[in-house]
Amino acid sequence: MSNAGAGANVVFAAIDIGASSGRVILGRLRAGAAALETVYRFPNGPSRREEGWRWDIRGLFDEVLRGLAIAANVTRERGETIGSIGIDTWAVDYGLVRGNGELVGDPFSYRDDRSKRGVDRVHSLVEPASLYDMSGIQFLPFNTLYQLACEAELNDVQALLIPDLLGYLLTGERRTEITNASTTGLLAAATENWSTLIFEQLGFAQNLFPTLIRPGERLGPLQPGIADQTGLPPTTTVVAVGSHDTASAVAAVPADGGQFAYISSGTWSLVGVELPQPILSEDSRAENFTNERGVDGTFRFLRNVGGLWLLSECQRQWQAEGLSVELEGLLGMAVSLPGGGPTIDVDDARFIAPDNMPERMRAALRETGAELPSDPASITRCIIDSLADGYARTIATAQALSGVEVKAVHIVGGGSQNALLCQLTADAAGRPVMAGPVEATAFGNILIQARAAGALQGDLAALRAVVRASNSVTEYRPRNPH
Repeated sequence: MSNAGAGANVVFAAIDIGASSGRVILGRLRAGAAALETVYRFPNGPSRREEGWRWDIRGLFDEVLRGLAIAANVTRERGETIGSIGIDTWAVDYGLVRGNGELVGDPFSYRDDRSKRGVDRVHSLVEPASLYDMSGIQFLPFNTLYQLACEAELNDVQALLIPDLLGYLLTGERRTEITNASTTGLLAAATENWSTLIFEQLGFAQNLFPTLIRPGERLGPLQPGIADQTGLPPTTTVVAVGSHDTASAVAAVPADGGQFAYISSGTWSLVGVELPQPILSEDSRAENFTNERGVDGTFRFLRNVGGLWLLSECQRQWQAEGLSVELEGLLGMAVSLPGGGPTIDVDDARFIAPDNMPERMRAALRETGAELPSDPASITRCIIDSLADGYARTIATAQALSGVEVKAVHIVGGGSQNALLCQLTADAAGRPVMAGPVEATAFGNILIQARAAGALQGDLAALRAVVRASNSVTEYRPRNPH
């Protein structure tokens, strides 16, 4: 580790936004470790409008500016300087920007079902097997290319993925960060460039997205008005990180070499292994595995698995019904229930959109002849059991497809705090589970910035060594090893 290029009073700011909340986090590197400080939190979520579920991008950007202003005050009072800013968010969604810089409405949310119309159109133009061979991306009905196929007009516009759109609003510079670009279904799996053939076959202009940028590359300094509004120096630079939050999270998996699987467990669960090259086999396509770009040229060979969205949606429904449903209490009640109850397919498309989640779960089980009690404890236990089973199946499939012999499973993100989920995953997978850090995405974001500034050096192994030095993890051993 080296401090060359970054003084002891330089800190880094991560803008880390998920589908339900966002944070502005400061990261400080000291003596081979990193410490994070969350200075601002804000809610996030799509709103239902007449035309469908959309993101309030201006409201979201206002929250980002408030958080950066607070970060500027905090660092100023401590005699520190924010060396750079990195942005990570969820994937696939985008905003359209006209040539004059005007935003064409608020971005649609991936939870809106409009993109289903785009699936048939895309597959009528590009055969699914051919599409997978070119892009390596699993089929999800809300993938970016299906959303774009629903747009009425794509002339004189560019599509900016959500972190790139926020970066544009901060700097005035348009780029597309490559880890997020790889989720669109439009990046060539075999190269680090857009697939000109897919663009041609779908009738998309080749400049529909801005030029690609890679983690660690400089986007640009803040626009003067943004610097004035936040109180940050106008020289403050936005640096590309793994802008797909999973890319940053996987970069911060605290593995010490070896062969491991990862689970980035939050609203969604991203379950897979890290590879040096994509797997584009027919077996991989049949299992709906994806080949997303990771930091430093790696590939995240994974599947999107249902996540803790299921439980948060149940909580929202119960609260609307006047029930007291704090997460800690729900998990405590679920632990007391025996295992072996009914489980759902957490990947069932009927669970994607917001609605009455408890009733949808019970209806899905009734179709199989199973019954699920309506009390929150039973439904919570069903969700945790179902997620653990889904994780274990996906890990086994990733191992079979990739040839990576998984020795341990690393769970990072919010799910790493869920002791029941971690233990049941260890039991179902028959492998030890290492849980933590919760803030893996922010660690990955901060450490990529720090490396770009020269505050540390080395490859992914060096970044992960800093994560290990900065966090303790909890190990869960399988109670009935396979």
